[in-house]
Amino acid sequence: MVMDKLGSSLQDALKKLVGAGRIDEKTVNEVVKDIQRALLQADVNVKLVMKMSSHIKERALKEEVPSGMNPREHVIRIVYQELINIVGKSADIPLKPQKIMMIGLQGSGKTTTTSKLSRYFQRKGLKPAVVCADTFRPGAFQQLSTLCNNLNVPFYGEEGNPDAVGIVERGLKELEKNDVLIVDTAGRHSLEADLIDEMEQIHRVAQPDYKLLVLDGAIGQQASEQAKAFNDSVGISGVVISKLDGTAKGGGALSAVSETNSSIAFIGVGETPDDLEKFEPDRFISRLLGMGDIKSLIEKAEETLSEEDIDMEAMMRGRFTLKDMYSQLEAMNKIGPMKQIMQMLPMGGMGMKLSDDAYKVTEDKMGRYRVLMDSMTEEELLNPRLIGSSRIKRISMGSGSGPDDVRELLKYHKMMQNAMKGLRGGKFNMQKMMKKFGM
Repeated sequence: MVMDKLGSSLQDALKKLVGAGRIDEKTVNEVVKDIQRALLQADVNVKLVMKMSSHIKERALKEEVPSGMNPREHVIRIVYQELINIVGKSADIPLKPQKIMMIGLQGSGKTTTTSKLSRYFQRKGLKPAVVCADTFRPGAFQQLSTLCNNLNVPFYGEEGNPDAVGIVERGLKELEKNDVLIVDTAGRHSLEADLIDEMEQIHRVAQPDYKLLVLDGAIGQQASEQAKAFNDSVGISGVVISKLDGTAKGGGALSAVSETNSSIAFIGVGETPDDLEKFEPDRFISRLLGMGDIKSLIEKAEETLSEEDIDMEAMMRGRFTLKDMYSQLEAMNKIGPMKQIMQMLPMGGMGMKLSDDAYKVTEDKMGRYRVLMDSMTEEELLNPRLIGSSRIKRISMGSGSGPDDVRELLKYHKMMQNAMKGLRGGKFNMQKMMKKFGM
């Protein structure tokens, strides 16, 4: 998940609202303190945290609760809106022919992000191409060349040639028939004078439509200083925050964007070429708060799957058979990791929370599930509740498996069924909440 620790902490804070007997000043103060602690631990700038805390308290205690919304929903809505204010608006990088210059310090994930960005445009139906102007880091040419070749993205570079400006000039001419030309520039360990000079020269030659600064999600408070320096040098059209998956704090990078009045264009959420997402503030905060991100899930499925792969309506209806489950598992495996997909469903901190182990369905397991289901009757596949101890024994013997394997399959099916129920509401109706928030 994006920023696992921060998301869990924020969700835990909001649980106090859901479980509170009444929403009074004491409850609001407790929730705000928990939110402060979560944001500060994630490296969000102290001033921003204090400013946001003040806004939440004032609005929660003074604003009139809108019609059709109870006090708990009202306070959660305020937290949601104030968190969006911290991350700001997204930088709009259009889907049209353009030139993009990638900038950032060494180790920020710039080269990998360049390949992911080319894949992003490729998925959208455009023809990207990449110029390697990183002549400083050993192995940069080979790394980017390999990444682009794996994606069938046209690539230009001159291994061993230190003339980055000349490479850009020749590369852009060589690749001019492509729609989106992405120039990966060199990074350094710090913002040195020669790096700034080289960036400015490349900027003059390339005349890019957009300049994207790549910031490491784990950078902390140094992010603000870096963002300002790069912005003063060549200007920043948008920021890409890399490595936001897993335990990354990310708050420093988010704060830097806010402090420099720039905007986030994309976020890196994993290691595969497809793990770069266009940044949408409302969707990002929705996921952090455990409210899911159905829109992004549907978009990802539409990009990845054919009509034969999956029936999206069946996936979203909240209940499905063992037959349905297997076809859904195969289709979702094409979209991405199970954990990433399930966390796009509205079931997080205020609904059901799954352990990491529950997400890990390997190819071996799916193969074993297929054998088990082949040993079931049509009636059992359509109604798993019929499968008691005698049937478990028969299925395990018929498939050459143990009874525990059958129980594991049934347990996983039940978990999937319960997860999908989050789409329809339950004790705390997240779909209703999302509609009220305008999501």
